[in-house]
Amino acid sequence: MFFAKYLFHHTLILLGLSILDTCRSFPFCDTFDLPIDIYVENSFHSDIIENEFIITFNHLYKPSTRFNFIKASFDQAGINDNNWSIIQRINEANKYPSDFDVIHLENLSIPLELFVKSVRNHRKIKNITPQRQIVRTLKFVNISESKHDDEQFSQSSFDDINYSDTRRRLLRAIPRQITNVLEADKLWNLGITGTGVKVAVFDTGLSINHKHFKKIKERTNWTNEKTLDDVLGHGTFVAGVIASNRECLGFAPDAELHIFRVFTNKQVSYTSWFLDAFNYAIMKKINILNLSIGGPDFMDTPFVDKVWELTANNVIMVSAIGNDGPLYGTLNNPADQMDVIGVGGIDFDDQIARFSSRGMTTWELPQGYGRVKPDIVTYGAYVRGSNINGGCRVLSGTSVASPVVAGAITLVMSGVLHMGDLINPASMKQALIHSAHRLPNAPIFEQGAGKLDLVRAYHILRSYKPQASLYPNYIDFTECTYMWPYCSQPLYHGSVPIIVNVTILNGMGVTGFINKRPQWHPYSGFNGHYLDVAISYSDILWPWSGWIALHLSVSSLASDWEGIVRGHLSLTVESSSEDEGNTNSTLISELILPIKAKIIPTPPRNKRILWDQFHNLRYPPGYFPRDDLRIKYDPLDWNADHIHTNFREMYQHLRSNGYYLEVLGQPYSCFDAKQYGALLIVDPEEEFFPEEIEKLRKDYFEYGLSLIIFADWYNVDVMQKVKFFDENTRQWWLPVTGGANIPALNDLLVHWNVTLGEQVFEGNFKLGSHEMYYASGTSIIDYPKENFIVLHRDLNNQGWEILNENNKEKKKKSEKATILGMHRDLSNRKTGRFSIYGDSNCLDQAHQQKDCFWMLDALLQFVTTGQVPTFIETEKQSDTVMQSHIENFIVHHFELDRIQLNKPKRLIENQLYKYSKVIDQSSKFVPILECIKIVYEKQMMLNITSEEELPESPKLLLSAHIDENVNDDDKIAESSFGKKFFSEDDRLDNRMNHDQSLLNNWPDSKMAEIFNGNSGKQQKHESSNDVNYRFYFVMILSIFVFIIIFKKLILRRRFPSFIHLRHFR
Repeated sequence: MFFAKYLFHHTLILLGLSILDTCRSFPFCDTFDLPIDIYVENSFHSDIIENEFIITFNHLYKPSTRFNFIKASFDQAGINDNNWSIIQRINEANKYPSDFDVIHLENLSIPLELFVKSVRNHRKIKNITPQRQIVRTLKFVNISESKHDDEQFSQSSFDDINYSDTRRRLLRAIPRQITNVLEADKLWNLGITGTGVKVAVFDTGLSINHKHFKKIKERTNWTNEKTLDDVLGHGTFVAGVIASNRECLGFAPDAELHIFRVFTNKQVSYTSWFLDAFNYAIMKKINILNLSIGGPDFMDTPFVDKVWELTANNVIMVSAIGNDGPLYGTLNNPADQMDVIGVGGIDFDDQIARFSSRGMTTWELPQGYGRVKPDIVTYGAYVRGSNINGGCRVLSGTSVASPVVAGAITLVMSGVLHMGDLINPASMKQALIHSAHRLPNAPIFEQGAGKLDLVRAYHILRSYKPQASLYPNYIDFTECTYMWPYCSQPLYHGSVPIIVNVTILNGMGVTGFINKRPQWHPYSGFNGHYLDVAISYSDILWPWSGWIALHLSVSSLASDWEGIVRGHLSLTVESSSEDEGNTNSTLISELILPIKAKIIPTPPRNKRILWDQFHNLRYPPGYFPRDDLRIKYDPLDWNADHIHTNFREMYQHLRSNGYYLEVLGQPYSCFDAKQYGALLIVDPEEEFFPEEIEKLRKDYFEYGLSLIIFADWYNVDVMQKVKFFDENTRQWWLPVTGGANIPALNDLLVHWNVTLGEQVFEGNFKLGSHEMYYASGTSIIDYPKENFIVLHRDLNNQGWEILNENNKEKKKKSEKATILGMHRDLSNRKTGRFSIYGDSNCLDQAHQQKDCFWMLDALLQFVTTGQVPTFIETEKQSDTVMQSHIENFIVHHFELDRIQLNKPKRLIENQLYKYSKVIDQSSKFVPILECIKIVYEKQMMLNITSEEELPESPKLLLSAHIDENVNDDDKIAESSFGKKFFSEDDRLDNRMNHDQSLLNNWPDSKMAEIFNGNSGKQQKHESSNDVNYRFYFVMILSIFVFIIIFKKLILRRRFPSFIHLRHFR
């Protein structure tokens, strides 16, 4: 036995030396000298096309039928036949029925809202939405040529909003063969090379004559250009990462490539192009679809609905999460959808790439909380892929990481095709999540489940049993940094409930449901009864997924208690399935979500700050413009303005200083002012209910609630100037409001006699010892003379500069602006204190030049204690005029030449009502929203009193109890935390190919270490010496035969077809 092992191991060494010796003579072993200072970044925006609408139907219909439905609905709405037409779409999808049409509409005789409502009333019509143009700019940037924002502003026209930022920096890394890094060769050696899998690449096309590709099954063009080829190179690179078979290898060289050219040479596309192409992909029964682009518009309804339809038809969609990092709240659609595999990027040092977008999702705001995304991360920095004219190039971006995952799952899927419909969008995502390696020091909203592990994912899928799972599969408020921001602030009694949004992945079927209400089980020995849990969840899990939201609060019994609480949530997911005999069966998964949290005594009032989320609006759906008017390459305010997205650094700063922040997603009528030291209102775009204004007055003057407001610019003429311009359609999109809704803020401030102006100011200045930058802010133009402290600075009139930018003789116009105001009534200690600053950009991480967190600290100290900020004292000491009271000093020092300025008025024909929760179409207030009443679940106590009794749980996914009612033989025993998530196939699957069977019984091989040691699961092995002797003898003989064949074929400069590594000319 020992001799057999000895001979076997040395034979392997000889085989390796033989191959290495052969490599020296052939070019496939060469490395490439590639540039490492180039990366690709996707800049994306979508514009509404005037007079064009997409009408979607409930089912697929022929053109004549769709025409009749449209005509009937338009006749009902009173639209003349001469005023509309159907835009003809010439592409491959014309051969098939469709579920939508694009119409051109002119001279609409009735209000648009009434027309849309009338059309939607037709029972065959699902929806009518604007046609959108999608513009993506691929930027191949030399890092050494980066420019700063101030250079961009001074060197380009203000109307040139399509300018692209070039200042992102990437960590350098040596280019490496991505397939080697992810060990794709270990599956290639099993004969798994992508055969039988249909992969769709939605991009810029591909040349049919490119020498890197073996199986270009089909190329289709969905644009208005008459070419199928790629002139930009992005589509070629993406396809190469997935399926190149030479030089820079792809993962699945034998996969069938279906190339969908959906972007023009100018990188323009339309929603309707995607809808047609998606329909065609469904008809072609595509298995995997890579979409390396994305954008912030998760409310492009036809697009989002069609993605759901794609995945419901068993198409596994992989999409780039976005290149807008390191800012949080920058996820792109469709990667942010539950049914899509959203991919982030890392570098070859296993660090989150700076460019990779971060979570959370923002669909759920303001009343909810975002879901975890990305799902997974992989290498996206300095990856080698196919060049447009042959050879290889190196690119970076999540548009690179996305095809890495798409190629990997194509390879994995080709090894488990015999499992049929068990491999679906949910089961594939479950395998990726469960097999991923968690990265240290990266929060869940940056890395998702962790780094892709191709080999482990394959090992999981080949023994997969249908089940549901949760993502994340546990909640631990004590685990930092992975569970940031949940771990960043402990729970306490009286706070706004903490919301945790968990995704349900349903691998049992495209449709499922939670068949009975989830239950909360606190652990008696771990003080679980101190935690109150309210639950809401999706009624239907479709497609392949759903959600469950937890509202966590602390019982009044623990108002003065500190410690750790534990418990778990239990729920049952049910789904119907159809077996091979077309018999319906019911599958059931019983899931458990462990919860662990730290509770502290309720903090003092002066340490509790309430963040106003309710009055923050953003894109989508409306055009809410940027807060800093210099940033022309990013015209939209789309990062949600949340303390865990673009105000994340401010939040961390305040937490480090001992403050506790809570998020208010409801009107002001829904919080108890006596619990908070200050209300923080930053960059509000929404109107204020009259009831809110009155309540805030009462809270301030009677209950001592203090206010801190950070505003932004508002000027109707500037808003007209920064219309969203599309050079291709020559259409304009007017902003809904300014950087902030200053007219609404003036209504709120009426009880303090404070008014903000319409001038827009910008410039650098010094405040105390701090350098400051005022980025497109407003000014205070009226304020009370008593008990009010103001601060002036000389700044540039940026609004005037923008409106006169075409004047060649223009010069910067400097004016004195009142930028800061503070109010305190020394005669009445019961009242709160008030502070307002005219610019929020110094708190906003999105395009921050210089932060003003230090000033926020000073203002918080002022409003909670009454102590005047130190920088005001510094101003006083540096001046020769000394007064006994600082208020009088500030007034006398800064109120010289006070000018009465205009109060801003609301934009005529304001479209804010379309997105507002406060006003209607006539700008009248709607009834104030009712406060959400949270009903907590009944506590189902479990008698668990020690660590030893705590059920164990894997960190990435929970175990599940599977109940297949039709086939009792396949039932899995009732699960607990300690059960494995995926069942080991102790009953040997006869369909498993011979190589895989040998692998499972190969105790001393490196491959066994991969599949058994790395995954932490040891397979069963045969113990018979006779069997082992026969095994080694057969393997040694096979290896020698292989060497002989290999040598002969190398002399012919070919590889045997079952290796599929490369082909040579």
